[in-house]
Amino acid sequence: MDELVKKISGLGLPGILFVIATGASGGNVAAVVAMLSTLGGPLGLLGGLGLLGLVAVLGEYIAGFGIENILKLVYTERSKTESVRFLLKEIQELPISDELKLKLKHHISPVVVTEPDQALFREQSKLLMKNH
Repeated sequence: MDELVKKISGLGLPGILFVIATGASGGNVAAVVAMLSTLGGPLGLLGGLGLLGLVAVLGEYIAGFGIENILKLVYTERSKTESVRFLLKEIQELPISDELKLKLKHHISPVVVTEPDQALFREQSKLLMKNH
């Protein structure tokens, strides 16, 4: 058992994903192959194995650089071509902590408006104060 654990540990996160998939399928080889084929999309089983390899590489980068920094960089790059409003909504739906959501939102949009009415109210207040 120790040898098996060492080999799976050597695979890193892909090894863990493989163990979870195998356990969920009850050890059914056909189910594991089907899962890997599904993950591989048009590339089938080889694509699924490649995806597990990609997960390993990403896992190493995330461990070394930090999930917060990587997500900030990804959202900074995406904000160049996508609507910040869309990205803010996407961040809100991510399965991450509220603290990390707030950090990401402030990173791509330092002034985060949660309700459109608040922005309108602020603009109206500024106009009223300017006119008086």
